[in-house]
Amino acid sequence: MSKISKIISLAGAASLSAAPALAQEATMDKGDVAWMMTSTILVLFMILPGLALFYGGLVRSKNMLSVLMQCTLITAVVMVIWVVYGYSMAFGGGTGPFWGGFGKVFLAGVGMDSMAATFTDGVVIPEYVFIAFQMTFAAITPALIVGAFAERIKFSALLAFVVLWVTFVYFPIAHMVWDGAGYIFNLGALDFAGGTVVHINAGIAALVGAIMVGKRKGFGRENMAPHSMTLTMVGASMLWFGWFGFNAGSNLEANSGAALALINTFTATAGAILAWSAIEAINRGKASMLGAASGMVTGLVAITPAAGSVGPVGAIALGALAALVCYYFVTTVKNKFGYDDTLDVFGIHGIGGIIGAVGTGIFTAPALGGTGGNDYALVGQTVIQIEAVAITIVWCGIVSVVLFKLLDMIIGLRVDAEAEMVGLDLSSHGETAYHH
Repeated sequence: MSKISKIISLAGAASLSAAPALAQEATMDKGDVAWMMTSTILVLFMILPGLALFYGGLVRSKNMLSVLMQCTLITAVVMVIWVVYGYSMAFGGGTGPFWGGFGKVFLAGVGMDSMAATFTDGVVIPEYVFIAFQMTFAAITPALIVGAFAERIKFSALLAFVVLWVTFVYFPIAHMVWDGAGYIFNLGALDFAGGTVVHINAGIAALVGAIMVGKRKGFGRENMAPHSMTLTMVGASMLWFGWFGFNAGSNLEANSGAALALINTFTATAGAILAWSAIEAINRGKASMLGAASGMVTGLVAITPAAGSVGPVGAIALGALAALVCYYFVTTVKNKFGYDDTLDVFGIHGIGGIIGAVGTGIFTAPALGGTGGNDYALVGQTVIQIEAVAITIVWCGIVSVVLFKLLDMIIGLRVDAEAEMVGLDLSSHGETAYHH
């Protein structure tokens, strides 16, 4: 079995979860279990406080708490849904190409003795650990979307959207990409830790949301600068720190595969920070902290699908390439089309995710330092990567449009003009982040 076919799946081909036959001959390593429990908590740290502070610092002070509250409630809502039916829909052992069925609703049949497969035959981890690890991925993905329509979304509409979106977009895509029975998995697409499932998914939903919720009042006329680049830098750094759980944890075992994902999570991010800061200095005469933080997240996004199959030098190139393309989208394309993606979720997660997913096919080639075998088909694999990207974009795009439209008709997507002017902290939550 070539190394590439072992890692070809990604954060979760645990479709074998808890097969009774595994229980007798399989071994569980305490080191793997400890690493996976640690990785799971690291991904939670990415959302709370990482993403919350990253986004919070980027909005105006009157909307700081609204972003913290949105991230907090989304995390809690998705965790409950995940246990009730999300895990079953994504990894329930149903053999359909598009969803996992309802066999594990309310975690039916899961107990202390049930195990989930890893990428090594006969090596397993407790199913509870796998469920919890995947739960954190399910929670962070919709939380990423909120950056696109921050400062104007109605809280009730947002929570309703998240419930529907994870049900009809996230769980099916997670099943398609990461479950052994999944459609995209069986195309042979490489997505180590969620380029399609997390970043492209969130990025496309974000673009749809930004357009359908509409621009902020005063967009393009009033100063809407970040209120605290300090907190944004703190949040971005927490994202980087937590991302080691995200990427190296997706290996499911504490071995050299996790080590490769670990070093790539350093090098790709560094390459992207340098590239973003350099192009900004050339274009604007100055490199900004906002740019460096944007580069940091861009590099992390781009390496996510590739972390387990590219080399550390290829990772630098992939991160740098993503930074250049994302910079162009954030500074030029957004202005040209005039959509108000408040915190550049589409420009960084959507575009960075696409570059990362397609780049995985290229940089996995052994000639470029990747782990593909001698028979690695660069063009063939890259075409498969593009197919996986296209399916994700179409599925997520269409369903997101329908959900936003539906909710706009039933609840209304955005707050009224006065509430927006006062700020969502006071108007939606009755509190302020800072006492002046």
